[in-house]
Amino acid sequence: MESPLNALPVLPPAEEAVLSQAEAAYRQLRDKLIMLEIRPGEPINDGQLAAELGYGRTPVREAIKRLEIDHLVVSYPRRGTFATSVDFTELADVSEIRELLEPLAARRAAKRASAQMRQELLATATTIATMDPSPAESRDLMRYDLTVHRLIYKAAANPHLEDTLIRYDNLATRIWCLVLDKVPSVSGHITEHVDLLKAVAEGDADKAGELALHHVTSFEQTIRKVL
Repeated sequence: MESPLNALPVLPPAEEAVLSQAEAAYRQLRDKLIMLEIRPGEPINDGQLAAELGYGRTPVREAIKRLEIDHLVVSYPRRGTFATSVDFTELADVSEIRELLEPLAARRAAKRASAQMRQELLATATTIATMDPSPAESRDLMRYDLTVHRLIYKAAANPHLEDTLIRYDNLATRIWCLVLDKVPSVSGHITEHVDLLKAVAEGDADKAGELALHHVTSFEQTIRKVL
């Protein structure tokens, strides 16, 4: 029987199927960097990554250029390209932006989500509500966190807001993953999403905004306790 933690992909298969190689390589490398499968400071070898991902070197190089814009990799002349370090001093700046924009996205999503998207949000809420993860599955749970946020951003129907929030949520998730072993449990952080997803799906914009703000502030408070 399939584990519920494997039931929710970061990218729906239908969407992934139509991506260009460069876009697919970008998304896969981005999530490897976010989840620290590529560790901070680790060298980025485009030839090796192209072989691992099954793409040509050109789309991988294009992906790496975009990852520089996202502040996930950095290139040095004559030295090469590396995964950026995780700077905990950025937490306050990242949180300040997210505290403003996450509630905005949740409110917009509650008002503008399509009927199909509302069904997807409710299905995701149901999946999360029925999970009973072990502490060893904390990293898998963080993939749920990414998925939930990206669904809400998409439902908000503003591509510029979506792109901005994905970038800052990625940076926040990277910080979280670096201290994951010090956090007693992330299951509570993930189950907070159930009420948020339901509020968005049911069109309750005020409640969705309040819950989104609480989620971001509680994230920052949890991180600061373990730093």
